[in-house]
Amino acid sequence: MNNGLPVIGTWSGDSGTAHFAPASLPAAVAAFRAPAFIVRDGPAGVVGVGVGGSFQTQQTAGYPCLGVLPALYPEWLGDRGFLEAHGLRFPYVAGAMARGIASEALVIEMARAGMLGFFGAGGLSPARVEQGLVMLTEALGDRLPWGCNLIHSPQEPELEQIIVGLLLRYQVRRVEASAFMALTPAVVRYAFSGVTRDATGQIQRINHVFAKISRPEVAQHFMAPPPQAMVDALVQAGELTANEAALARLLPVAEDITVESDSGGHTDNRPLGSLFPTITQLRDELVARHGYTRPIRVGAAGGLGTPEAVAAAFAMGAAFVLTGSVNQSCIEAGVSADAKALLAVAELADMTMAPSADMFELGVKVQVLKRGTMFASRAATLYSLYTRFPSLDAIPADELARVEQQLFRQPLGEVWEDVRKFFEVRGPHENERAERDPKHKMALVFRSYLGRSSRWPIDGDVSRRLDYQIWCGPAMGAFNAWVKGSFLEQPENRTVVQVARNLLEGAAYMTRAAQLRSYGVPIPAAAFNFRPRPLQ
Repeated sequence: MNNGLPVIGTWSGDSGTAHFAPASLPAAVAAFRAPAFIVRDGPAGVVGVGVGGSFQTQQTAGYPCLGVLPALYPEWLGDRGFLEAHGLRFPYVAGAMARGIASEALVIEMARAGMLGFFGAGGLSPARVEQGLVMLTEALGDRLPWGCNLIHSPQEPELEQIIVGLLLRYQVRRVEASAFMALTPAVVRYAFSGVTRDATGQIQRINHVFAKISRPEVAQHFMAPPPQAMVDALVQAGELTANEAALARLLPVAEDITVESDSGGHTDNRPLGSLFPTITQLRDELVARHGYTRPIRVGAAGGLGTPEAVAAAFAMGAAFVLTGSVNQSCIEAGVSADAKALLAVAELADMTMAPSADMFELGVKVQVLKRGTMFASRAATLYSLYTRFPSLDAIPADELARVEQQLFRQPLGEVWEDVRKFFEVRGPHENERAERDPKHKMALVFRSYLGRSSRWPIDGDVSRRLDYQIWCGPAMGAFNAWVKGSFLEQPENRTVVQVARNLLEGAAYMTRAAQLRSYGVPIPAAAFNFRPRPLQ
């Protein structure tokens, strides 16, 4: 039986191997870097795979050949145009984990391996961001591709402008724009600074925005030209030229979109299988509506901790994949060994949602590691107090005592003094508002716990282990289950490049297994299992 496929020629296995038995077929799958020949054997018409050997279009002595699959490489899984646009070898991106967790070392290793990494600038002071940009510029410059995070800061819009100023000054050509709910002048300024027409009339942009989104209404902002009023204001402020403004009408703000499904940190917990096709359909509609002559590339993120997940993302049409949580347990991640040890034993259900520091008053939540910490429940306690009471003074004495003893470990009056001193430098208007509005004062005090709790796992303050706020998605649990018993089980063996190479190698393996099965080869279920191995 040939499953309806006509014979196209003959495969001879004189210098190759034919695989028909269930125990042999995994070897045929593993040989994905060589052409695969779908062959038939015997009167019963058993379908198998020939690897190596020779093929002829004439029917001669040998196995009837029903089809040929060309060689497959991990480099080819995504959009070739994405690789060309950014000078990459692999369609793989390491996302920007805030507070420098996506460290300079991580970005450098990714760049040297032909992949793209984003420095985790979110939550860092401008001085610390500049320090990171100096290091990356000296190490990589424009010789290898790299990028930096620009996180939406609704509480501090001037901070976005400061960071964009640094990005432009240090000629950072790629930015991951994350947590945006709408466009801001800062991200539009970055996107269109330096855009020109070349001698042939083609528009050339030197700055590339990777917009990380999880909602169609937000994606639409980035896939459309910027609002004219915003562009005009940037021209009037001298932050865009008239020529840049004119060209901005012809381009989307971002030509690389990252669809972020259920992930660590800020997330809407959407499944990739539902979210990704919704965004690509929207992309197609907007490209047609605006008459773009160049593509908008859409990548996938969230839940990508196994080769199966990565292969599925590419099968849906992802131009690239972006990982986050799994990189946090790697050697190069800017987080303590103590936190990495917690991450390395996390299981699939060991994550939960907790109030976020940057959007506390809005009730926005982030996904964090639950196992080994009490942060999520303690942060929820603070948010409950914030919604139930108008001020710190209104909180009942017994509840206030528990918060002071268990969470802050000091009287809230002392906490407020520390907060007030912080904002004397960072934003005096916050102190002025707190003096007028007791509820805002309460929010600032509670946000200080949420902010410091994300520093403790970075610093490895084991006295505060129960208060660790570790941003983490279910990909971490899936990854740990996959690597159990392999060299990647121990966090001291996890490098970002080994993790990336194994995920991509495994995705190519899974893709080949699915291809062969779709052509009628009886690939056994056990063959859909790629085990991690050291890769060069």
